[in-house]
Amino acid sequence: MRALKILALAGLFAAASAAQAAPVTYKLDPGHTMVLFSWSHFGFSHPTAELGLGQGTLVFDPDHPEQATVEVTLPLADLDTHVPALDEHLAKPDFLDTAKYPQVTYKSTRVEPLGKDHFRITGDLTVHGVTRPVVLDATLNRIGKHPMSGKPSIGFNATGTLRRSDFGVSMYTPNVSDEITLHITTEGSAK
Repeated sequence: MRALKILALAGLFAAASAAQAAPVTYKLDPGHTMVLFSWSHFGFSHPTAELGLGQGTLVFDPDHPEQATVEVTLPLADLDTHVPALDEHLAKPDFLDTAKYPQVTYKSTRVEPLGKDHFRITGDLTVHGVTRPVVLDATLNRIGKHPMSGKPSIGFNATGTLRRSDFGVSMYTPNVSDEITLHITTEGSAK
């Protein structure tokens, strides 16, 4: 009888441990990720461009969101301003110099929960061979089983700003704004 009680107790502990959430590693989906950035053009317009996702990984545990990490690589070959001549110009050495610096990377260094489904993510952004901290305000859109794949999935939106001159890309400032506004949406599925 005592052995049966010990077995039952062990089963309860195992079930309780399994019920606790653990960090899940999500592979971000390039087909459902958009990294948009915009700037002021002489005060007349605010063009928007997009960087495509090369690779991205998000590790997230809803019970311990402060331990989350995110790491992404954005190939500059996928830069799209919707103006081919501008895409070409931005690739040149006086702007992004994509032959020398072919990608942008972001790696989180700190995640601060700010209340229900809101977070402040601080990370190292590398552009044009220069790494600087950039803060993103993020919102968890949804976490759960994806209705199409059946896999555990997650989705976030994030916004932020940066100064391009901090990364050595200052051509035409202040007429073309130094401040760049970021809007990001992404989703990923468990690896």
